Amino acid sequence: MVKRVLVIGSVYPRFHEDAEVPWLRTSIAHLKKAGLDIQVLAPAYKGLKSHEIDGIRVNRFRYAPASWEMLTHEEGAPSKMANKPWLQLLAIPYIISGFFKCIKICRKFRPDIIHAHWPFPHAYIALGAAKLFKIPLVLNFHGAELLLIRKKKWVKPLLKFAISQAQAVFANSSFTAGKIKALRNVEVEWSPYGTTLEVKEGGSLPLAPAANAAFTTPSSGEVSPQRPSPHPVQGKFKILFVGRHIERKGICYLIEAAKYLPRESFEIRIVGVGDLTDELKKLAANVIARNASDEAIQGGSAALPAEIIFTGKLSPEALASEYKTANVFTLPAIVDSKGDTEGLGVVLIEAMELGLPIVASNVGGIPDVVIDGVSGILVPEKDPEALANAYKRLAADPELVKHLLVGSQKRIAECFTWDGIIQRQIAVYDRLLSP
Repeated sequence: MVKRVLVIGSVYPRFHEDAEVPWLRTSIAHLKKAGLDIQVLAPAYKGLKSHEIDGIRVNRFRYAPASWEMLTHEEGAPSKMANKPWLQLLAIPYIISGFFKCIKICRKFRPDIIHAHWPFPHAYIALGAAKLFKIPLVLNFHGAELLLIRKKKWVKPLLKFAISQAQAVFANSSFTAGKIKALRNVEVEWSPYGTTLEVKEGGSLPLAPAANAAFTTPSSGEVSPQRPSPHPVQGKFKILFVGRHIERKGICYLIEAAKYLPRESFEIRIVGVGDLTDELKKLAANVIARNASDEAIQGGSAALPAEIIFTGKLSPEALASEYKTANVFTLPAIVDSKGDTEGLGVVLIEAMELGLPIVASNVGGIPDVVIDGVSGILVPEKDPEALANAYKRLAADPELVKHLLVGSQKRIAECFTWDGIIQRQIAVYDRLLSP
């Protein structure tokens, strides 16, 4: 049976309050809770030395002068390299430094399994130690590394070779699994994320403590699906989006949907910030201005569109309040101009647990979470009118909302509880160690 696991990734929290990769942090906390001895290998950030988070040793490898060590954290490496092409020069020392650090750790820690997230490039950091010490290698795909193939053709053979060297392959969604199988026909284990909102032993992670206090969430697959009540409509039916303001989130289509939603009945609330925030605010202002112009032309007969409120980045307490007072959670995701889309949509799982019905686009890994008409409503991507019609359906039919809430709790209990996810993960580990 597995006892020790080395987890490799490009990003891991740098300090206790750091909100980087909450799903990975939570996953590792649950592996530890299951009795495994876990260590993490991740790159340094601006000279950061090895340290501990949540009782887990985080081994940091240095790959450049401290001021240059910013290839990872705070924003994806591909985006950083697109904006600063010179950062690509750090890729080679990154892999070489990680490669030798991994061997050093494995010589001392002697893990039973090496679990490498984002296989390009981390499979190549892990391979030396895996071969030298005969340690089974698990590769965990999240989708982003597969998108590199579109832009960098030379990545494809490297990924195909890495997959051939792994003893097990995990994917965060059936969408990602399909892309892996298109590269090499191997068995792929579905390993999604659970919520990051639940309270951990010894305190909660600093992600949404107010939400932890305000809501009850199922903790294992053994619980019966709850029968939550729809959140009361307080004046207007509130449509909530939470996430980074980037192209693949499809926020512009949510803003355009406001044209089909009367202001007296609906309100759109957009939480978060990102590269597109200013552009989206201008779009929202234009939607209002165009409608006002139409109203003037028609002699005041056109209805004003729903109000669009940008909240900015919120404290955990303020974010919990947004969830508590919203009436629907939406993720109008798209396949963006780079071919990127939602790998899974863990924010949807969290919104379900917090008692909100879901309206989302039928793209990427979202259909793994949202079964149309059962655990939420799916609409075609890039279709503002379809989004608006879905919100109207929910506003007009409280019984439909109740039905979807029950379905979402059942879906979580079946597929997205950490206890179930970790049990399946450990079962794969144990199988690899069987004689």
